[in-house]
Amino acid sequence: MENHFNDQSTSSSYSTCKRIDQYGFERSEDFNHQERMSEYEAFLNKRSKKWSKLLKGTVNVEKNLKVKRYVRKGVPCEHRAQIWMAASGAQDQMGRNPGYYHSLLKAQHDPHVEEAIRADMHRTFPDNIQFRDSSHPCLQRALFNVLMAYGHHNKDVGYCQGMNFVAGYLLLVTKDEEKSFWLMDALLGKILPDYYTPSMLGLKVDQEVLGELVRMKVPDVGKVMNQHDEIWTLVVSRWFICLYIDILPIETVLRIWDCLFYEGSKILFRVALTLIHHHQNFISKAQGLQEICESFKQITCGEFVEDCNSFMQKIFMDPGGLSMATITKLREVCRNRIATSA
Repeated sequence: MENHFNDQSTSSSYSTCKRIDQYGFERSEDFNHQERMSEYEAFLNKRSKKWSKLLKGTVNVEKNLKVKRYVRKGVPCEHRAQIWMAASGAQDQMGRNPGYYHSLLKAQHDPHVEEAIRADMHRTFPDNIQFRDSSHPCLQRALFNVLMAYGHHNKDVGYCQGMNFVAGYLLLVTKDEEKSFWLMDALLGKILPDYYTPSMLGLKVDQEVLGELVRMKVPDVGKVMNQHDEIWTLVVSRWFICLYIDILPIETVLRIWDCLFYEGSKILFRVALTLIHHHQNFISKAQGLQEICESFKQITCGEFVEDCNSFMQKIFMDPGGLSMATITKLREVCRNRIATSA
């Protein structure tokens, strides 16, 4: 099969443009941003040496407190695909199913799924030069392949909007179609079940779970939100369905995903609770539905989320204790509530 990636040509063509980051996105020319990124790159260089020593050339990653601590401090980009694949179980799945991905590409395409995917091709990261028709290589073909293969693999899901951004991010990190496919399978099938089904029940449940957590942990905001029906769908549905893509800065999103693949879906709640907790006074002052929605847009911008090191430290401190057992219980309550009201 044709290889849609050429790391050497990609890096050399992008490095000549100072406003383009290593992932192909335009970078701010703001001085403070450049200074912050310079400091962050120095931090990543130190982490890279520690990761190389930890891994010692192996593809396996143990799940223990040391690795967990390493993941929370950030996975350097050269190790990210490996860590995501190993931590999520995607590497094992790919190893147990040799040739499966390519067999899906050879299958007869479902015309409805294909039409839906093609409609979103040019809407996927228009500000990223790797997804532009003029780019060489252009990732649109690889993106189409991953989404089409997943549509064949999981017919209950097929394709829905939001999946294109998830697959696009995976391709930017892995530079590999098959790995991106298996990571999507881990995300959509195991980590975030029922998020992308036609009913999106998993997404609806988790929005309600967040509402319950806010009432418990940030009661002042909970009181404001309780005044409006289905408010959580309005303010956080894009946060969860896009896994914070195009909501938070790319480096922050990738750090979130490091933990998402390693620790599971509770990370999404930690991020949301941290944003809400840090800005609770601002949100609590909102008058009416429109101001509330606007406040939730504003809290995802600025230095608080751009300093990904500081932000990632806060998501494990500000919300306090948050066990998977608590989330599981709340999911059961919210799922029953939604089923009763349907």
